[in-house]
Amino acid sequence: MRILIGGLLMLCVAGRVGADNVSPYRGQMNTEIRGLSEQEVSDLRQGRGMGRARAAELNGYPGPRHVLDAAQAGQLALTAAQARTAQQLFDGMAREAQRLGDHILREEQSLEGEFRAGRINEVDLHARTTRIAALEGELRAVHLRAHIEMRAALSASEIQQYNTLRGYGSPAEQQHHHPRH
Repeated sequence: MRILIGGLLMLCVAGRVGADNVSPYRGQMNTEIRGLSEQEVSDLRQGRGMGRARAAELNGYPGPRHVLDAAQAGQLALTAAQARTAQQLFDGMAREAQRLGDHILREEQSLEGEFRAGRINEVDLHARTTRIAALEGELRAVHLRAHIEMRAALSASEIQQYNTLRGYGSPAEQQHHHPRH
C-alpha cells in the first residue's frame, strides 16, 4: 500500500512539475509577431491606452474616452464645449497613438524577424530595443498628455464626480487627495 501511495504521489509531483515548465507564451508561436499577443497587436493598432495613463487616471486626471463614455451614459453632464473638447482630445490622441502603435509594431516585427533568422547581434539588439523603448515612451506621453488636457477642461466637481464614477473613492476623499491646480 505504501508503495502504491508513494507512486501516486510521485506521479502527481512529476505531472505538476511538467505543468509549471510550460511557457505562458506558447500560444504566441503562431501570432503575427512572436513576442506580442494578439491583444497587444490589436491594442497598438487601435491606439488603445493599455494602462499607459494610469499615473494620470489614478491621480485625478480623467481620460477623454472615459469622460465621453460617462457623458454618453448620462453619468457626467458636460457642456457642448466640453463634449467637443473631449472628442477632439480623444480623436487627436487616437490618431497619434495609432501612428505610433503602427511604428512600434513594425519595429517589433523587424526585431522578431532578426531573432527568427538567427542573425541578431548585440549592437543591432541595442539599437532596435532603444528605438522601441523611445516609441513606447512617446506613446505613453500621448496618452498622459490627453489626460492633462482633459483635466483642464473640467471643473473640480466634475473631476470628483468622474473619480467617483470610476471607483476611485468618495468626492471628499478625491478633494483631499487630488486638489485641482
